[in-house]
Amino acid sequence: MSIALPAAADGLNDMVTDFKLDNGMEVVVIEDHRAPVVVHMVWYKSGAADEKPGVSGVAHFLEHLLFKGTDKMAPGELSRVVAENGGTDNAFTSHDYTAYFQRVAADRLELMMSMESDRMVNLNLDEKDILTEREVIIEERNQRIENNPQALYREQAMAAQYLNSRYGVPIIGWRHEMEQLSLEDALDYYKTYYAPNNAILVVAGDVTPDEVRTLAEKYYGVIPANPDLPDRIRPQEPVQSGERRILYRDPRIAQPYVSRSYLAPERDHGDQKQAAALTMLAEVLGGGQTSVLAEKLQFGTKQALYCSAWYAGTNLDDTTFGVYIVPAEGVGMQEAEDALDKALAEFIEEGVDAEQLDRIKMQLKASQIYARDDVGDIARIYGGALTQGLTVEDVQAWPDLLQEVTGEDIVAAARDVLDKRHAVTGWLMSEEMTQ
Repeated sequence: MSIALPAAADGLNDMVTDFKLDNGMEVVVIEDHRAPVVVHMVWYKSGAADEKPGVSGVAHFLEHLLFKGTDKMAPGELSRVVAENGGTDNAFTSHDYTAYFQRVAADRLELMMSMESDRMVNLNLDEKDILTEREVIIEERNQRIENNPQALYREQAMAAQYLNSRYGVPIIGWRHEMEQLSLEDALDYYKTYYAPNNAILVVAGDVTPDEVRTLAEKYYGVIPANPDLPDRIRPQEPVQSGERRILYRDPRIAQPYVSRSYLAPERDHGDQKQAAALTMLAEVLGGGQTSVLAEKLQFGTKQALYCSAWYAGTNLDDTTFGVYIVPAEGVGMQEAEDALDKALAEFIEEGVDAEQLDRIKMQLKASQIYARDDVGDIARIYGGALTQGLTVEDVQAWPDLLQEVTGEDIVAAARDVLDKRHAVTGWLMSEEMTQ
């Protein structure tokens, strides 16, 4: 069945068409005829959290390996052809998905589909590829994680947050397991999850739904579905009933901070209201210099150099809501944490300033309009949402849900989520610093 709906609830003219191929592959077409450009993306509904225990990092490893050859393409040929045609390409992996994309002239869409569909099922790997690319991902870990104390801390914090969920395992993998990743591990993940009935094709730009349907059926529709695709049932997090704490010291830390993350509900299909309230809560508490935490702690008591809040709502399973504070000079870590707790408690008692909430809603509406200027951004919104359990209708309902959030909704969400018994509090500091 096809549906054509506006991309946002406020009447924007972007037209979105959603349909499925006979083999189960979902296709989303986002029309934007302002420039002869197209973004072609294939999203797999599997990521690091779908890995088997003991092979952490294999999803990201396979992302790298997919740029090796097939029977039809030489290693690196896809990226070379994209560049020769004036385009760009890349890929990325999260806990919940792996995605591949090309941005090219609209008349190159068929070429992109022919090449991307080929590597969906015809990847050609050998032991040399494994050895070479394994060194690449280990060096990537060295640069991004081992050389970054904040990244090392975040790994430990996530591991403490998620005792059972695979969200507690880093996307890039634990180093000792990355070093053992094999050809068999990569092919097992590939043959299990890289199939049309586990994929979403998103095409955005100067295209029509009929054009995309014809090409998708020609290149992707002929690929058989995987009848043995496992159900997406992953280990869930048990109820957390006790506060967890981390003291992380590293001599490279020049600026200490206190961070806290709470387990929180994610956006769910047909049930996004609490997630909308938590999204607005993050903006109210930590969205810039006029936020509650900034006014109370940076400009009020002057106990903070910086403070903020965040909410990662688009997840398949339980997610996190977080806050942090960078203490001002002369403010100890315990004093900073106490100040943060006091500010949060005062906010729950005082409620939301109506003018601030109206201003945030206007800013969000403006940002949603500006996002239309990049078809790649729109494609990512849909691909990310659909791989994590949401639908086209959920994506299009989201802007209106944000506008409907009330101050009372935000305070209620804060009361539900901001409970230290469901949180991990961490202090990141140098070895020389006192508490």
